[in-house]
Amino acid sequence: MAVGHSVDPARWQSVFEGLMGKVAGRFARVEPRRRARAFVLGLLADLPRKNCWTIAEHAGNASPAGMQHLLSRARWDADRVRDDIRDFVVEHLGDEDAVLVADETGDLKKGTASVGVQRQYTGTAGRIENSQVAVYLVYASAAGHAAIDCRLYIPRSWTQDPQRCRSVGIPDDLRFATKPALATEMIAQALDAGVRARWVTGDEVYDGDLHLSADLEQRQIGYVLAISRKRSVPTHASIFPAGVLAHGLPKKAWQRLSAGAGAKGHRFHDWAQVEITSPSGTSGHRWLLVRRNRRTGELAYYRCYSPRPVPLTALVKVVGRRWTVEETFQAAKSVAGLDEHQVRRWVSWHRWTTLAMLAHAFLAVTAAVERATTTTTPELSPLTCNEIQRLFAALLAPARDLAHRLHWSAWRRQHQARSRTSHYQRQATQQP
Repeated sequence: MAVGHSVDPARWQSVFEGLMGKVAGRFARVEPRRRARAFVLGLLADLPRKNCWTIAEHAGNASPAGMQHLLSRARWDADRVRDDIRDFVVEHLGDEDAVLVADETGDLKKGTASVGVQRQYTGTAGRIENSQVAVYLVYASAAGHAAIDCRLYIPRSWTQDPQRCRSVGIPDDLRFATKPALATEMIAQALDAGVRARWVTGDEVYDGDLHLSADLEQRQIGYVLAISRKRSVPTHASIFPAGVLAHGLPKKAWQRLSAGAGAKGHRFHDWAQVEITSPSGTSGHRWLLVRRNRRTGELAYYRCYSPRPVPLTALVKVVGRRWTVEETFQAAKSVAGLDEHQVRRWVSWHRWTTLAMLAHAFLAVTAAVERATTTTTPELSPLTCNEIQRLFAALLAPARDLAHRLHWSAWRRQHQARSRTSHYQRQATQQP
């Protein structure tokens, strides 16, 4: 077999069992621990849809009750499992120049009963839609990238309605927090836990939180935060909107640099770095970073800080790492079921999301291990999370007999019949 065409199932299994062993202590009893393992294998399986029904069938269960219990009432701590995911990711992907990326993603919803749902802007649709939105923290290094923490955004329309919050199990002491505040909390928690990272980055939403930048400067952690063209930028001469300052840059200020390799090659743009002034009584170095699209001329702006001088190439690299968050979301949703949850309550949402993050972390680390240990050729691209998921699912696909398939077919049809009868009865009582 040609070089790069083979895989090592034992190595992949070792990585998976190592991760599951790392989180095992977070489950109070053996039963939910084993069920969580089966649940994650279901998330990694080639299922047309991923929910408690399909995952339970894949696991060989007689009904989805056990999987539903795992997400709702079983005793285990999703917050501590995410701590373990964070440690696992940093252990395998960590380096001193790593970047913490804060970003949000949304899941479109039809009803109004799911925790945190309302009509709000979501980048998933690119417009205002009925959706849930969560903020994630992604660890991005040269070796790979994966989400290490998350916070579900609960809008004011919810926090101002205690009864509605209680109906989905939101803790009574939860207070409204903006998306930047949620990101600041996660970043502080990661850094306090000893996560190795030199930079933090995020889009315009996160530049608006002065607590975030102030905390990072106090910790001497650099940041590259996207800003709007109207954002005021202080220079030695005066204060200018970022767009005005960029418009006046001479031709020699621009450099053609790559922000990293993408699926279609290097992502080249023109870049300029302008030194800006620091508030009195503060230390460090600050810049306005400007990116220009070489084809359209469109400009993007970033407010940057570093405790020590850095070249333009270092700031450009951070911007490139910020784009990995989209790859993380895409992979976690497409192969680990991050957005396929059909749950309504606070606890269930966090448990599903945590297990999906765990599944994706396994794929991300396995991909990194493969890149580090496997020789590839120009004719064969490196293994991605998506490809590893397909192969891993095939390697561990359980053999189910026809009787099991027929049992589940009957179970689904019986459940659908009961639901239809209940719907008709409820409809009849509502008729005038």
